[in-house]
Amino acid sequence: MLRWLKLMKKIGVKEEEPLKVRIFTDGACSENPGPGGWATVFNTANKCLTISGNEKMTTNNRMELKAVIEAFKKVLSKNLSDAEYELYSDSAYVVNSINNGWVDKWQQNNWKTTKNDDVKNRDLWEELAFLRNKARSLGMYIKIIKIKGHAGNAFNELVDKLAKEESLKAKEGVDYD
Repeated sequence: MLRWLKLMKKIGVKEEEPLKVRIFTDGACSENPGPGGWATVFNTANKCLTISGNEKMTTNNRMELKAVIEAFKKVLSKNLSDAEYELYSDSAYVVNSINNGWVDKWQQNNWKTTKNDDVKNRDLWEELAFLRNKARSLGMYIKIIKIKGHAGNAFNELVDKLAKEESLKAKEGVDYD
């Protein structure tokens, strides 16, 4: 078998690479608090999918979180455990809370901060923690990466535009669902 793999490499046949899914998320709020929107873009080598939504009364941080939650839900619905996932967010609030282990600490402390204050947006953090744990239990690891907002990344600009459009829909009371 090893000899066969070496021969394949020598003649230029590549082993099948895992599907790489890049996910971009953003949230927006026209007033804070006020009408808000979220958007998520899924990008692979040959496909691009967008999902978005809004709420009539929310905050920017809640919309940032909602975009990530909806991304996790979509990933779990596809159940592709052999894919590689990278989730990009321009929200330091979301990225740092996950990557620095704050969410895990809050959960261990019954959703209290180190100063013993209630964690803001607990309902969404609990949902995200549940979805993240479910993904891990299925062998899915989603790497969370901080991206600079408004720095020219086409997909980040797209989710920003879509989230703002959803925020405007919420402000105008438009419901397309």
